[in-house]
Amino acid sequence: MKKFAVPSLLLMIVLVAFPQISETIYTPSLPDLAAALGVSNSSVQFTLSIYFIGFALGVFCWGWLSDLIGRRPAMLGGLIVYGIGSLMCFYANSIDWLLVSRFIQAFGAATGSVVTQTMLRESVSGERRHVMFAQISAVIAFTPAVGPLIGGWVDQVFGFRAVFFVLVVMSVFLFMYAFLKLPETTNVSQRSKVAILPVVRRMLAMPRVLVFGGLIGGINGVLFSYYAEAPFIFIEHFGLSPGVYGFMGIIVALASVVGAMISRRLLPLYAPEKIIHRGCLVMTGGALLLTLGSSLSGVPDILAVICMLMAIFVMLIGAGMALPNCLSLALVQFHDVIGTAGAIFSLGYYLLVSLTTWGMSFLHNGSLLTMPLYFLAISSVMWWLGRRFITEE
Repeated sequence: MKKFAVPSLLLMIVLVAFPQISETIYTPSLPDLAAALGVSNSSVQFTLSIYFIGFALGVFCWGWLSDLIGRRPAMLGGLIVYGIGSLMCFYANSIDWLLVSRFIQAFGAATGSVVTQTMLRESVSGERRHVMFAQISAVIAFTPAVGPLIGGWVDQVFGFRAVFFVLVVMSVFLFMYAFLKLPETTNVSQRSKVAILPVVRRMLAMPRVLVFGGLIGGINGVLFSYYAEAPFIFIEHFGLSPGVYGFMGIIVALASVVGAMISRRLLPLYAPEKIIHRGCLVMTGGALLLTLGSSLSGVPDILAVICMLMAIFVMLIGAGMALPNCLSLALVQFHDVIGTAGAIFSLGYYLLVSLTTWGMSFLHNGSLLTMPLYFLAISSVMWWLGRRFITEE
């Protein structure tokens, strides 16, 4: 039997992380983008929601396709589509054209998420898989903040359109790196075609799988809703420059990295389910602190910013504790159809991410309390779900 090479951890990290950078790199430019295109803040925020709609459909398409043609061709095909979408974003001169471009860009970028996770799940097993997911999740948690850091300074020096050009260059690099270094990890000729509906029925019959999807979607929804709303809070309300705001994102992202590291340290001591529950509890506590900090009145702006950042730090530590364990446990009973199952599962939770980010743009009203209250409601529901369905078994 032919043995397939295991992709390097560095390559897996690069391929799974670039969609998050693509999502957040232009968030510091949102106020400038709204002004340049002559649209409202809520309208330009929708470019984040449409990204996740395209992403959700993309993970389903590329995950299913990877079972038919192989992981490597699916990855390379998705990267080509991603490059086309990035080029379209660069030339977009209206909000409608930008929405279409972002959809295509996200559809292609989705291959980096679903195919990479599928390759990892089929290449590694047991506690080593939990540890590797924790390592990758730590990087994934950090990469959304790399986007604003790069985008903030590029926008400040060259303007918002140059930010999209950075993505075009990145798409070329990613394709060349994957073309040269990515091995195939499955034998397509020995795999039978997988029917989608039976896999869906299996998932619907397992409440834990649905809860894991809800937790993953909720955690990512909160994270990317923050990146959608934060520029208007810190740049427009508090008057920070795009460059300073981008640097601030690095500090915030460290919380998710710390959370993932805590999760990895706790794995020898506690079951992953218990770590998930405790992570959701920490996340809820952080959202409560954020609500209290955002309601402070009569304090200097710098103190208000510090209080909000500290609360967000706590909240994202909890997210970093829960997320890698949810990802690792979600599909352990679907190894026989892991590509298709990953596609369906990812489709569901990314639609939830899109719905969550759309909710943030819909609720946007310029108030400092809107985002914290929104996060408190979502994290409280996740804590209840984790307590009710995950820790009982």
